[in-house]
Amino acid sequence: MSPERCSWCGTDRLYCRYHDREWGVPVHNDRRLFEMLILEGAQAGLSWITILRKRPAYRRAFDRFDPRTIARYDQRKIRTLLADPGIVRNRLKIHGTVKNAKAFLAVQKEFGSFDAYIWRFVGGQPRVNRPRGPGDVPARTPASNAMSADLKRRSFTFVGSTICYAFMQAVGMVDDHAATCFRAKTRAARG
Repeated sequence: MSPERCSWCGTDRLYCRYHDREWGVPVHNDRRLFEMLILEGAQAGLSWITILRKRPAYRRAFDRFDPRTIARYDQRKIRTLLADPGIVRNRLKIHGTVKNAKAFLAVQKEFGSFDAYIWRFVGGQPRVNRPRGPGDVPARTPASNAMSADLKRRSFTFVGSTICYAFMQAVGMVDDHAATCFRAKTRAARG
């Protein structure tokens, strides 16, 4: 018998593995934070499972999400990305990834790390919620609104408040595992 999970992941094995191992787990590695910010932006208008299935191709196509390399992409590289069937071939999203890499590097320079910058929006600690059902999980919060506004001010794109909240959930800044989910119970047992 499989453990009880948050209802959004259903029974798809890839979705369940993502839910069980990644979603809601605090991330403090800059490259992983950059990857998730880019993937959440790529997901805009699509389902998250679509992006999860394409993640290996994204990692290959975008040089394992090295922001220094991506910030130097030229038009030839962008044309190559636009022809890559493994990723979402949206011109605005691809150009946005290059723009975001440049903005990301600027934030690292200013704050010492993107981690130090981004976790300020939750006071450095994960916000733990225990929603009873999917209807209890907000699409945005005052923290995601503030993050979105500040990222946009710093020239990031595809960082609306809803995308920022999904990013916060993905990197464990917010833990929205349902009260009945085994991941919530595991966390509670650890204290």
